[in-house]
Amino acid sequence: MTGSDREGFAAFLLRMRGLGIDSRDLMTAFETTPRRSFVPTQWHADSWSQGMLPIECGEAIEGVDLQARVLASLDLQPGQKVLEIGTGSGYTAAVMSRLVARVITLDRYRTLIELASQRLEVLELSNVLLRQADGRQGLAAEGPFDRIVVWAAYAEHPRHLVDQLSTGGIAVAPIGPAEGEQALAKLSKVGSRFEREELGRVRLQPLAEGMAASI
Repeated sequence: MTGSDREGFAAFLLRMRGLGIDSRDLMTAFETTPRRSFVPTQWHADSWSQGMLPIECGEAIEGVDLQARVLASLDLQPGQKVLEIGTGSGYTAAVMSRLVARVITLDRYRTLIELASQRLEVLELSNVLLRQADGRQGLAAEGPFDRIVVWAAYAEHPRHLVDQLSTGGIAVAPIGPAEGEQALAKLSKVGSRFEREELGRVRLQPLAEGMAASI
């Protein structure tokens, strides 16, 4: 880490402690994943900021605080298989890969998948499978999953997604209208039913249909 990165991470760590997020393994995974490698050069100074930052294809990387809150709520453990919908820069896939057995991450943009793959290769993180795909329906053929995380919003409760969880599995996804706030929902599968807990309110883009044709 550079000096500014160390300062940014220290401030982030203090914010997380203030929220009661103090998992040593999770914080180590964040610390050892070079965040500035996952954002465009002009935003390096803001890598550890709480706000969203622009990335390629007109997309954005979520603020690190939101990412940490979501990953903490997933209770990631060794041996788990995770599905991520919305690869973005690849940063959260990289962080999760240090905590679980396998991460399968989907994005509709080929460019984002290719760039994320290059970043993960440099870090020698080999337990991430990246795929260009329409993630709205999840990936039932590869399930069940122990954990599912979605970085774009469903208009209504994604029952089909919960069905792809193993018993005891957890999914976290924004649920709500495309315009305005959505509920950040934690969906825990208990047998054939699920329990829902609201983790807060967010404003994320709705899940788009299909795959990008040219980028």
